[in-house]
Amino acid sequence: MNLIIRLLITAIVAFLLTKILPGVHFDGFSTAIIFAIVLGLLNLVVKPILSLFGLPLTIITLGFFALVINAIIILIADYFIDSMAVDGFWWAFIFSIALSIVTSLANSMFSDGD
Repeated sequence: MNLIIRLLITAIVAFLLTKILPGVHFDGFSTAIIFAIVLGLLNLVVKPILSLFGLPLTIITLGFFALVINAIIILIADYFIDSMAVDGFWWAFIFSIALSIVTSLANSMFSDGD
């Protein structure tokens, strides 16, 4: 149940962010749900691999490269989802930072304290 709530929170936040950020586009809320699922799968499978290979750069940049990895994950999700469009790396970068911050705040508000 916790996974479904987190996916819904991510979908809602992502959908609302597309209304604020002009460089990220979803065709509808169903695209946001698909995006949340694809993002979860990419974070589960691809992100650890990218983080491992990017570890030296992450250490050198004092963690900044982890933000770049998040933007790359957003761009990969854009590649797999036809009804989603990101207008470039910088929009993916801004979207990933905003999505991380707002999703973290929303998850902390709706967490049950476990």
